[in-house]
Amino acid sequence: MKNVIIVGGGIVGLSCAYYLLKEDYNITIIDKSDLSGGASYVNAGYLTPSHIIPLASPGMMAKGIKWMFNSSSPFYMKPRLDLDFIKWAWSFNKSSSKANVEKAIPLIKDINLLSKELYTDLYDSGELGDFQLEKKGLLMLYKTEKEGKHEKEVAKRAQDIGLEVKELLLSELNTLQPNLSNEILGAVHYECDAHTTPTEIMKKLKTYLKKQNVVFKINEEVQDFKLSGNQIKEIITDKGTYSADEIVLASGSWSQKLSQKIGLNISVQPGKGYRINVHRETPVKLPAVLMEAKCAVTPMRGFTRFAGTMELSGINNKIRKERVAAIAQAASNYYNNLTITQEEKLEAQYGLRPVSPDGLPYIGRTSKYNNLSIATGHAMMGWSLGPATGKLISEVLTNKKPSMNIDGFNPERKF
Repeated sequence: MKNVIIVGGGIVGLSCAYYLLKEDYNITIIDKSDLSGGASYVNAGYLTPSHIIPLASPGMMAKGIKWMFNSSSPFYMKPRLDLDFIKWAWSFNKSSSKANVEKAIPLIKDINLLSKELYTDLYDSGELGDFQLEKKGLLMLYKTEKEGKHEKEVAKRAQDIGLEVKELLLSELNTLQPNLSNEILGAVHYECDAHTTPTEIMKKLKTYLKKQNVVFKINEEVQDFKLSGNQIKEIITDKGTYSADEIVLASGSWSQKLSQKIGLNISVQPGKGYRINVHRETPVKLPAVLMEAKCAVTPMRGFTRFAGTMELSGINNKIRKERVAAIAQAASNYYNNLTITQEEKLEAQYGLRPVSPDGLPYIGRTSKYNNLSIATGHAMMGWSLGPATGKLISEVLTNKKPSMNIDGFNPERKF
């Protein structure tokens, strides 16, 4: 029986563990945190086949520059002299092309549909017990003709590639989701999407893995690697040294720093997102994206979550109150009789999402080491793509034909 070490215990790392268990691996997960917070816990809980347009798309860099000095803007890049960030920004700008979008669309659609199917299988299997998995779709709510026109173009493209989507009349929208602001002009309803409660699934997945004898090394930070030729022989942490037949690097926003220790450059920048949980009755019936504000709203089990923003400011623990306030204000601007309290804003948390320069994840082996696989760079789709990534990594390690073509996710692709 082979041993595998997974560096990172977010949804991607845990999903890798889940599917590698099915292949009879002995598994150890190492994580620098206590696995109680971060991007896998504070996200919007969406399963999003509809999100076919990568973050690196035409006009995004211009928006980033425009909003650079507005720290409450939806897409904020903090100006800083950091070589990794400058190189990433250059590659992101090169990737923000129509050609990149066209190449990415089928890949994003296929991996999202695969992951949604795997979440469904996980739910139906009962292995984790009961958890929220609701297939009510996702509303894209818009207040301006400009955003409406843009989203209708995306919806048309989504329809063309076989996704279930519908443009709603105001009367249809108000039936599905009452108590909306009169300023809302309409919505696109992506019926292909679903939603979950991430904290619920993460807790149940950890419990299941522990019962299956997966070893968790928490509050333990990987500091270095011992190499021998084209193999990683040992992982050195602040608490010990470990060896395994296979290594999976699923360390999210910390992946670039770790990969540089072994002569690789897995280019990612941490994209900070925030969430506010409201544990009381709200008007929210269906998951929705508030388009002008770039905020996500999700009716989860026991609470409603308001989440959003993309803040590229490096790895740090700073919660920017102005960004939390912008999410709270957006909630009031789109829903009638909804005010998020000061206490609820003070309880806001953040997560760091690993963003690659072209908006696609890194999934697969490297050519430099024959026992290393990469599983990171999922940007805002980490939650949605967790199970699919875990399944694909298990197929890579066992030399099985992958469930989909993963050439576009090559960790060593050039930008």
